[in-house]
Amino acid sequence: MIYLTRRERFSSAHRMFRQGLSDEENMKIYGKCSNPQWHGHNYVLKVTVKGEVDTVTGYFMNATRLRDILQEKVIVKLDHKNMNLETDFMAGKVATTENLAMAIWQELEDALAKEGAILHCVRVEETENNYVEYYG
Repeated sequence: MIYLTRRERFSSAHRMFRQGLSDEENMKIYGKCSNPQWHGHNYVLKVTVKGEVDTVTGYFMNATRLRDILQEKVIVKLDHKNMNLETDFMAGKVATTENLAMAIWQELEDALAKEGAILHCVRVEETENNYVEYYG
């Protein structure tokens, strides 16, 4: 089994809040990340796929194809966008890094499977100190 990881970057704004709660209640739960005027991050996304190496091609997935799928399914929907308002796969979700990682997984899983790749890990780095890894 071989593992291939692709790194992408995107900048995105968000606000962590739960509909139906007051601004005060949201601030108590999410702190400054619940600023009603939004805030943003320069995220790093690392997606790891796995598969068996083809003896003819020498790889199981073309890294350029992986890049293209990540761009189409994820990056164009998040980069320089407000993920709460503009990103379809985050609609109705609290915009935490945990929910973002799980939503990215769902966005990618079928497209990667069609390429013969098994999704292994989605890692979302919100800051240099905080990241989430999701293994499905």
